[in-house]
Amino acid sequence: SGGTVYVGCADHYVYALDAVSGEEIWRFGTGGKVDSSPVEVEGSVYVGGLDHSVYAIDAATGGERWRFETGGRVRSSPEVWGGMVYVGGFDTHLYAIDAATGQEKWRFKTGSRVDSSPVVAVETLYVGSFDHNVYAIDTDTGDEKWSFETGGEILCSPAASGDSVYISSSDGYLYALDAR
Repeated sequence: SGGTVYVGCADHYVYALDAVSGEEIWRFGTGGKVDSSPVEVEGSVYVGGLDHSVYAIDAATGGERWRFETGGRVRSSPEVWGGMVYVGGFDTHLYAIDAATGQEKWRFKTGSRVDSSPVVAVETLYVGSFDHNVYAIDTDTGDEKWSFETGGEILCSPAASGDSVYISSSDGYLYALDAR
């Protein structure tokens, strides 16, 4: 983003690297490994950690803007849309966090951990869970619009295009679902 590469590592740091030279610009220490992919939006870098936290980091300085505690590890990569950060956790919840303040707006409970990274399309959030389900959730209220049960755990992130949502499952199938 803007000539900077952001990456989380198993050494408990998020790094900002110059995209051309590869030189370190800054590093930000977390309380655990970082399996989540960082995303930069409007000067903040958002990332989840295995220390049960979601972080907002100043993209220019590497300073902490806020930290949000979940009830479990966070491997899900954040989706930032409409001023909110959406991310899943091992504690079976999907969270909607205000991108500016780090305050929780709502949480949605699934039947198992959420490794899947959510995606937003047309004010609906789509995410998979280890409980074998794909969920469509209203981005404003956190209310479930629908769910679809696959034959296995869902580790991957959905893709949404037009009126369709695509997701694979540990049952070996790729599903194309009607987004409505």
